[in-house]
Amino acid sequence: MDAATAMFPLGSVLFPYMPLPLRIFEERYRIMLGTVLDDAEPAFGVVLIERGFEAGGGDHRFGIGTFARLTHVAAGATDVHVVARGAERFEVEEWLPDDPYPRAKVRPVPDLTWNEALTPLRAEAERTVRRVLARAAEYSETSWPADVELSEDPVESSWQLAAIAPLGDLDQLRLLRSPTMGGLLAGLIDLTLAAEPVLTAGSADRSFEEELDALSRAVAAETRAEPADADEEQGDAVRDDETGDEPGDDTTPPRP
Repeated sequence: MDAATAMFPLGSVLFPYMPLPLRIFEERYRIMLGTVLDDAEPAFGVVLIERGFEAGGGDHRFGIGTFARLTHVAAGATDVHVVARGAERFEVEEWLPDDPYPRAKVRPVPDLTWNEALTPLRAEAERTVRRVLARAAEYSETSWPADVELSEDPVESSWQLAAIAPLGDLDQLRLLRSPTMGGLLAGLIDLTLAAEPVLTAGSADRSFEEELDALSRAVAAETRAEPADADEEQGDAVRDDETGDEPGDDTTPPRP
């Protein structure tokens, strides 16, 4: 694409077919919104921030992303609430100067195609993601319930599985780069299985931290409960003076 594409760097990955609710409050993005709304099919590009923050600018961004097509816009007193939907993927060819919002020249990435031979692999991916989501929910809150409803379309549901899998941003970015549908599904299974031990170890970690915190509180309470002996402290100071040391001077570090 020769024309500049309006870009909205975010701290999360947007997959095709997934909803994207946003609250726009920065002036530069309000200007961007007004610009894209003039188009017949209002859309902007979403990329994951590599370093930095969503607000304020100055961030570093990854070079692959997803078009977000606007489906709903509602203006408030100080901000604008929008809902968009992930569409085609793209790669950034060149980042342009912010004017005042981020812009880039991009080229589309071919859509993934479906082959009926992939049906067993997609079924395995769904079983894996739902099972790990259910297990992870036993230890901490998850972004998606294990029984979330998926599309009946195999391509759409495959991307939905990638989006709901309990993975980190970099793992999700790896899936977004998938060149084939088979690669997406196989990678989704492998990454979800690799994440499972970490997701299901949270309870044990919290228990250890709680025990350590309780022990620290007990030690602190015991220390506070021991009365200070003023005469003994004064005697220690006299003995220190006799030896030429400063009062309380001791090479042995205090116990934590």
